[in-house]
Amino acid sequence: MKPDPGKRKQAQELVFEGLGVSPGIAIGPAHLSEVGAPTVPEFTVRKAEIPEEQARFRAALDLSRRQLRRLGHRARKMHAGAAGEELSTLLEAYTRMLTGSRLVRGVEQRIAETRINAEAAVRAEISKIARNFAELDDPYMAARADDIREAGARLIRNLTKTPLPAYSTLPRGCIILAEDLSPAETALMNPAMIGGFGTIMGGPEGHTAIVARSLGIPAVLGVTDLDISRLSPGARGALTVIVDGSGGRIVIDPTPATLADYEKKRASLRRESRRFSGLRDLRSVTRDKTDIQLYANYELPHELVLAQRNGAEGIGLLRTEFLFMNRDRPPNEDEQYESLRAIVEGMKGRPVTVRTLDVGGDKLAYSVGSDLHDSANPALGLRAIRLSLREPKMLSDQLAAILRAGAHGPVRILLPMVSTVDEVLKVQAALGAAVHRLKRRGVPIADPLPPLGVMIEVPGAALIADMLAQVADFFAIGTNDLTMYTLAIDRADERVAYLYNPLHPGVLRLIQSTVDAALRARIPVSVCGEVAGDPRYTALLLGLGVRELSMAAPSLPRVKQRVRALDIASTTLHARAIMEQIDPEEIGRMLDDLNETM
Repeated sequence: MKPDPGKRKQAQELVFEGLGVSPGIAIGPAHLSEVGAPTVPEFTVRKAEIPEEQARFRAALDLSRRQLRRLGHRARKMHAGAAGEELSTLLEAYTRMLTGSRLVRGVEQRIAETRINAEAAVRAEISKIARNFAELDDPYMAARADDIREAGARLIRNLTKTPLPAYSTLPRGCIILAEDLSPAETALMNPAMIGGFGTIMGGPEGHTAIVARSLGIPAVLGVTDLDISRLSPGARGALTVIVDGSGGRIVIDPTPATLADYEKKRASLRRESRRFSGLRDLRSVTRDKTDIQLYANYELPHELVLAQRNGAEGIGLLRTEFLFMNRDRPPNEDEQYESLRAIVEGMKGRPVTVRTLDVGGDKLAYSVGSDLHDSANPALGLRAIRLSLREPKMLSDQLAAILRAGAHGPVRILLPMVSTVDEVLKVQAALGAAVHRLKRRGVPIADPLPPLGVMIEVPGAALIADMLAQVADFFAIGTNDLTMYTLAIDRADERVAYLYNPLHPGVLRLIQSTVDAALRARIPVSVCGEVAGDPRYTALLLGLGVRELSMAAPSLPRVKQRVRALDIASTTLHARAIMEQIDPEEIGRMLDDLNETM
C-alpha cells in the first residue's frame, strides 16, 4: 500500500510523497524555483477605453501565439525525432486554444460588459472555465483545467510583461523543485541537462506530466507538503535531491545509505530500459506460440508517437473526446476527418479502433450542450451512446468522419456504454445512412466497411453478451467502468475507494461470460481497462481466453515481456482454479503465486 501523502524525517533527510508521473530516478543538485503566477491587477476601465483594452488583449493574444510557434520550432530543434514532434503538436494545440476559442470570446465579452481590465478579465474567464473541469471526478477531464490555466497564464504574463524563468544556465543533472511548471516550460527542458523535477501542483493526466514522460525526464507532481521557501542549502553546499518518478517520492539531502540504495535502483532501471527497448520489434507471442495482440489506448495527439515508440500493434481504444474539448460547437465532419486521418495514416496500416463520443456523467465537453449537468445522478444519466443517439446530426458527422478516415487505413468503430441490442441496431442504421450519403457525394470511404463493436462496461451488457454478439462485430471490455458499476463503487470517493477491486468474483464472472459469448460467436474480444496494462493480471486474462489487450502505451513493453513468459495451457488451468474461488483476497493470493511461478 502506498504511504499516506506527507513528509517523514529520517536523520537529516526529508522524504516527501507525491504522484510519480514520469518513471525513472534522478539524483542531482537542487534548483529551487519560487517563480509563481504573476500578480494580476484589477481595475475598472472607462467606457471609451473599452476598445483600447480589447486591443491590448488582442495584442497579448498575438504575442502569445508567436511565442508558442517559436517554442514549437525550438522544441523540434532541441528534441530531435518523436519527442520534438510531440512537443510541437502540444504547443500547436495551445496556439489553437488562443485562436477564436470560447476563452477568447469570453474575455472580450467580459471586458465589454463588466468594464474590467484585460488581465482581470482573463483571470476571471479562466477561473470560470477551469472550475468546471477541475470539479469533475474523471482525472483526464479534470486535468484539462491545467490546459486552460496554461493558456491564461501566458496571456497574463504577456499583459503584465512578466518573463518566464530560463533553465539553459543551470548545472548539468540538476533537479528543479517548483510550485508548478507549465507544459511550455517543461517542453524547453533538455533531458541531457535537467535530471528531473518535482512540483507542489499537478497530476498524472496533465500536459506537464505528459511532456515529462515524452522527454523521459523523471518527475513527481502533487507533492503538497513540499514548502520550497523553507528549503536552503546545507553547510556542505547545494542540496542533493532524489526524484523517484516510479515510486512517487522526493528525497532531499539523503543519507549516504539512501543515496547508495537509489543509485542501485537507478542502475537497475537503466538495465531494464535497455532490455525493454529490445522487445519493441519482437512478436507478442506466448511460449506455446499463441499470438496476443497488444494495442495502445489513445487520448491526446501526442500519444501517436508513444504508441509507435512502444511497438503497439494498433490503437485499441481511440477516445475522441479531445476533438470536442474547449469549443463552443461540436467539430464538424471535415474537422473530425482531418484529425482521424492523421492518426490512421500515422499508424501505417495498423488498425485504429475509434470510440464514438463518450461525454456526460463525469465527462464534460462544452460543445455538446449544458443539459448534460441536469441529471441527478450523471453516471447513470445522459452520456455516451445515449447522448449520441439523442443527437443524430452529431452522431452522423462522427460516423462519416470515421468512414472517410477508413479510406486511409484500417479502422474499427466502438460504441461506449451500450446496454441494449436496440442501441446497436440504431447505430447500424445511422452508419448505413452515412455510407449512402458519402457514396452519393462521391467521397472515398473505408472498403470494406469498418467493423462495429460494443464496449462491455455495464453489467447489463455483460449479461446479454450472447445477444449483443449477434449484432456486434467485436467486443471491448472496459474493466474500469464494469468494476465500478458492478460493485457500485466510486473510486473518486476515498471513503469507499478501497472496495474497488477488479478481482471481485462478480466482476470476473462478467468478464468470463463476455469472453465466452465472444468466442462462441467467433468475434474478437479485447480488454481495454487498467487491468490490461498491469502485468499482474496478464496470465489471468489470457487464461480466460482474451487474446487482445489495449493499454497506455508505456505499459506495452512490460506486458509483452509477461506474455512471452507464459503458456496458454498453464494459464487456462490456473484461471479455472481462480474462477472457483469466492474470496477476492484468496483470488489475489493465487494470482500472485501464479505470477511468481511463471
